[in-house]
Amino acid sequence: MAATVPVRVSYAQDPDASRGRKVAEPASRTRTDFARDRDRIIHTSAFRRLKEKTQVFVAHEGDHFRTRLTHSLEVAQIARSVATALGLDGDLAETVALAHDLGHPPFGHAGEDELQLQMKGFGGFDHNVQTFRVVTKLERRYPRFDGLNLTWETLEGVIKHNGPVTDQLAKPSWSAIKEFDAEYDLRLGGWASAEAQVAALADDIAYNNHDVDDGVQAGLFNLAELETVPLIGPHVLSARADYPRCDPGILRLEAVRRMIGAMVEDVMAETRRRAAGARVETAEDVRNLGHGLVAFSRDMAEDLAQLRLFLMERMYRHWRVNRTRSQARRMLAEMFKLFMSEPDVMPAEWYARAEARDEAGRARVVCDYIAGMTDRFAIEEHRKLFNLDVWN
Repeated sequence: MAATVPVRVSYAQDPDASRGRKVAEPASRTRTDFARDRDRIIHTSAFRRLKEKTQVFVAHEGDHFRTRLTHSLEVAQIARSVATALGLDGDLAETVALAHDLGHPPFGHAGEDELQLQMKGFGGFDHNVQTFRVVTKLERRYPRFDGLNLTWETLEGVIKHNGPVTDQLAKPSWSAIKEFDAEYDLRLGGWASAEAQVAALADDIAYNNHDVDDGVQAGLFNLAELETVPLIGPHVLSARADYPRCDPGILRLEAVRRMIGAMVEDVMAETRRRAAGARVETAEDVRNLGHGLVAFSRDMAEDLAQLRLFLMERMYRHWRVNRTRSQARRMLAEMFKLFMSEPDVMPAEWYARAEARDEAGRARVVCDYIAGMTDRFAIEEHRKLFNLDVWN
């Protein structure tokens, strides 16, 4: 029997009611505005480079571990499925999900931490702001504008998917958002669409489940150790009870699959409960609600917090991960300092951008260049810059 298509809810974001684009363009004859945004993101250089940017493990450490690209695709799949099931616009949810990690530098949080340190005094660094700069400025593909000229709703979702951001605007790293907002009001003090909120929760669902999966595959912990961990533990036990002779690798995947399903069901139930309780009827009601509409239940949020504590102790701070983080930070620090003192060793197009700038402007160009690198390219670039040898 075919699945029933959910009825579109009244508070879904209607692409035909979009606020449009900063630079007016004729409508597509074959796609909605949100689908067109999605396609523009998929075709960017920044999106392609996610294939060799790390999640937890450096991209060259193994073919089975998640990269930013595989993570983004998984987030997009969950976001579209949840949005569709809730009666929301699946294209917008998928678009925000695909865009959410475009600003991440190489080497994951280690790279972000190092760029924050190096950019102290030069305007700072924030990966969410960098994502926004990628889609509004750094991608250069069109003759009439820099960036991708995405719809208002997509830009809103990119910068506000976790909630209002006015409390961030005092930070130097958020100056690009303030400048853009002064020209094109994104209503930074309100909440984003329900679709953008779905993308944010899909990110939580994806990375917590897949970090469990990657952690087991990497040998940082095993299934038996997970049995007592909130959220994942009951699914390991139920999968083992249902399939006592199952291969451990398949059992791991079954437990993760069940945990994804439980988290999806929880967020859908909580979202519907909140919408009914607050009598949310329009997309503007979502923005003006005063709190998030799409959320986990309290019990799920508590279990998720406990799982994150386990992952922090056993995975994110594992000595093997710490060793890679240390190496990565040293590499980026050395390249940043070299590019600042000798910008002419950067590729010609980047040197041209940096040449006429003051020190803060040059630092931003250097930061943009490094932030756009993949793990593998950063490792190779560092080798070429600091090791005098014969290159192929």
